[in-house]
Amino acid sequence: MAQIDDLPPLRDVISRFGLDARKSLGQNFLLDLNLTSRIARTGGDLKGQTVLEVGPGPGGLTRAILAAGAERVIAIERDERCLAALAEISAHYPGKLEVISGDALAVDVPAILGSDSAKARIIANLPYNVATPLLVGWLRCEPWPPWWTSATLMFQREVAERICAGPGSKTYGRLGVLAGWRSEARMMFDVSRQAFVPPPNVTSTIVHLVPRQSPHPCDPDRLERLVASAFGQRRKMLRSSLGGFCKDPATLLERAGIEPTRRAEEIDVAGFVALANSAAD
Repeated sequence: MAQIDDLPPLRDVISRFGLDARKSLGQNFLLDLNLTSRIARTGGDLKGQTVLEVGPGPGGLTRAILAAGAERVIAIERDERCLAALAEISAHYPGKLEVISGDALAVDVPAILGSDSAKARIIANLPYNVATPLLVGWLRCEPWPPWWTSATLMFQREVAERICAGPGSKTYGRLGVLAGWRSEARMMFDVSRQAFVPPPNVTSTIVHLVPRQSPHPCDPDRLERLVASAFGQRRKMLRSSLGGFCKDPATLLERAGIEPTRRAEEIDVAGFVALANSAAD
């Protein structure tokens, strides 16, 4: 295992502070510092960068991010038991680690960054139970382009597949449309369940997202409602599945130039944006 700093091994930290992973918090601790360093590197050159991390736990990935040269790390941790362990890391990297105790879904990150022009990279082993809501929130944030310049995130593999899926795929749906609309998303590598304590029941995957600077203009709420309706009955033709979105799907499809007999999984992101925008006319 890599020795990236002079801090104690993570297993010792977990034992000393009694940090048993809790299922209620979606916790699975990643202890392999070779692997956390690889995740940090996937986020690009971190020298001089500000990084947001969600769910640092005992701080394995936090240490890798700081060792890679990040100038400032903002770590949001809901589990107060982990704060003492993170404080040790903060003392080892004075002035570089800011730990926020709270729910990442409720934290105003732009306010913490301290400037309208301030940007950050996101690198996180996201707790499974909040991973999708967090990603959706980051993809929907306004104004756009967003405060984040890239996001290197760990998901359950099946979620990662949905995020990166395109038209024609069985996993293509709401997440694929939303991620494809405002970002370029790629699956980078898998993480074995054996790398975690305790091992989860699924394989995990690192996904790297880069915001599109000029995505097609569209109202996020309308697009999400449209996509939810279309994929809610994905085997049906759009002229039927969009009945829950609008009263006259046939007219909407005609306005957008889309054949009413097509199904949701056949429509690319641009097609869904055209449908959403046609609904606003």
